[in-house]
Amino acid sequence: MMKSEKLAHDTTLTLDELTLAIRNGIDKEGMPDDQAKQMAQHILNFFGYSERIIDNILEPEDRDAFYMLEDTGILTTEREETTLYDGREWRIHYWLFRKERIFELIDDSGSLEGDVTGQLSIYDELGEDAWQRSRVD
Repeated sequence: MMKSEKLAHDTTLTLDELTLAIRNGIDKEGMPDDQAKQMAQHILNFFGYSERIIDNILEPEDRDAFYMLEDTGILTTEREETTLYDGREWRIHYWLFRKERIFELIDDSGSLEGDVTGQLSIYDELGEDAWQRSRVD
């Protein structure tokens, strides 16, 4: 495990850190700070100081928020299977923080919309006139 991975794994997330990751991960311009903070508080209320939570405690609207954060890379899922006394298989689903991704979003180096290599897109160099259509007869 690399030093940065160990640091991310051993660190407890704060409300401000998760708020910034949510704001940077979902929509930098479109999500107001107070809305990102409310979502971060809501998510942290489920986790507390734990690294993972069981999916069964979530209501459908809470689960929707978790899926949205999974799409940004902030959360991930894991599954555990166990055999019950009567022989049936039972699956337990968990939600976990992806702290490495969260810290990338905090540093703003892991934007989902940005180019992976950090280079500008060819479209960034085009002027407004390139996007206007003209009719050809």
